[in-house]
Amino acid sequence: MTTDQDLKMDGQPATTVFATKGTDVTPKKDKGVMKVVKRQGLDGERPMIGDRVTVHYTGKLLSGKKFDCSRDRKEPFSFNVGKGQVLKAWDIGVMSMQRGEVCTMLCKPEYAYGSAGNPDKIPPSSLVVFEMELLKFEGEVLTGDMGIIRRIKVKGDGYTNPNDGASVEVHLEGKCDGRLFDCRDVSFIVGEAEDKGVPLGVDRAMDKMQKGECCLLYLKPKYGFGSEGKAEFKIGPDKDIIYEVTLKSFQRAKESWEMDLPEKLELTAVVKQKGNQYFKAGLHHQAVVQYQRIVLWLEMECGTGMEQQKRIQSYMLTAHLNLALCFLRTKEFSQVVENCNKVVELDEHNEKALYRRGEARLLRNEFSLAMEDFQHVLQVNPSNRAARAQISICQSKIKEHHEQDKKIYANMFQKFAERDAKQVRKTKRRRDDCMRNSVNGEVGIKRRRRSQDGPSQK
Repeated sequence: MTTDQDLKMDGQPATTVFATKGTDVTPKKDKGVMKVVKRQGLDGERPMIGDRVTVHYTGKLLSGKKFDCSRDRKEPFSFNVGKGQVLKAWDIGVMSMQRGEVCTMLCKPEYAYGSAGNPDKIPPSSLVVFEMELLKFEGEVLTGDMGIIRRIKVKGDGYTNPNDGASVEVHLEGKCDGRLFDCRDVSFIVGEAEDKGVPLGVDRAMDKMQKGECCLLYLKPKYGFGSEGKAEFKIGPDKDIIYEVTLKSFQRAKESWEMDLPEKLELTAVVKQKGNQYFKAGLHHQAVVQYQRIVLWLEMECGTGMEQQKRIQSYMLTAHLNLALCFLRTKEFSQVVENCNKVVELDEHNEKALYRRGEARLLRNEFSLAMEDFQHVLQVNPSNRAARAQISICQSKIKEHHEQDKKIYANMFQKFAERDAKQVRKTKRRRDDCMRNSVNGEVGIKRRRRSQDGPSQK
C-alpha cells in the first residue's frame, strides 16, 4: 500500500480528517469507503438501485496527484447506480448522497482499483480519494415512451426473471395523489395481469424483476388505468399512479426452445383466444402481448407436413393481422406497416393486410403509397367499397397538398423576386451614386485647373 501522505483537507492530512470526521458508508462497516460531507444536499431523498445518476468527480491519490476529473472534460458523468457499472466505492458512496450534495470519499483498494491498480495512473493497492457532486438522479426508464419508471428499494436475488406466461406471486401497494387505493397479495400469469385487476405497467415490469425485489413503479395513464380510470379504486381518468411491488416468488413458463411444435400449436390456440378476448374488451396493449407470443413461438417453425405448414401459416397470418389492427387502435402506425408487410410476404394478395397498411400510410400522410395499397385491394376484390372510398380520400389529400405546395412555392418565388428586385434597385442606386460622384469629381478637377491656368491678378 502506498505511503504517500501529502494530500491535505482543511489544512490537515486527508487520512486524519477521514479518521476523525468520516462516516463509514459500507454495508459491512469495514471502513472501505469513508465519507466526509462538504456541502449538504437539497432534500432528504437518495438514489435507489438502478437509478440514472449524474455526477461531477475528481479522483486523487494520497500524494495529491490528480488522475481523473470530469470537470476538466467539462462534461458530467452518468451511470446506473448499484448495477456494477462503476467502481464499487462509487455505487456505495453515491447511494448515500442527496441531490446537490458534495462529499469526499476515501476508498480502500478493494473498493476501488484493487491490488493491480491502473497502469500509468494508479499504483498497485492504492488508497484513492474522490470528491463527488451529485447533480441529479432519476428512476430507470423501462419503456421507450417513458411510461414506466422503476426505482428499486430492495435488490432481488439471483439472475433469473419472470417471462411471459410465468406464474408470479406479488405484494402490491398502489397509490394515487398520495392515497393508498390498493394493498394485497395476488398471483397472476405474466401477460394476463388484467384478469386480476393489476395494471399493465406492473405486468410489463415483471420481466425486469428478481425474486425478493421490492421496487416502486411510476406509471403513466397508458400503463395504469388509462382514460377510463378505475371506479373500483376511485381512480379518475388519465391519472398517474405509483405501485410498490414486491416479487415474492415466480415459476417461469417454458421458453420457445423448450417446447416441441405440437405443444406450441396447442398453446397458440389458447393464447390466440386470450388475445381476441382482450381485443374485444378494448384492451389492445394486453392483446398485443398475446399475439406477439404466437409470433415468437412460430416464426422460425416450418412444420413436417402440409397440414402443420398450413396451420403455422394460418396462425402467423392471423397473429400479424391482429397485431396490425391493435396498433391501428393505439396509433402506432409504423408497427401496423411492419406487421402488414409480414403478412404480404406470406400472402401478397391478402386483402386485410393491404387495406390496414393503406390505412396506416394514409394516417402517416403517405398518400401515394396508401392509394397504391387501396388500388391493390380493388384488384383483389373489386367490390370493396371501403377501399374505393379511401382512394377518393387519398386523391383529395394529394390534390390538397399540391395546392398547399403551389401556395408555398408561389410565395417563396414571389419573395425571391421581391428580394431580387430590391437588390437590383440597390445596385442601380449604388451605380448612379458612383457615376454622380465621378462626374462631380471631374467638374471639381476642371474648375481647379481653370483657376490655376487663369491670369495673375498682380
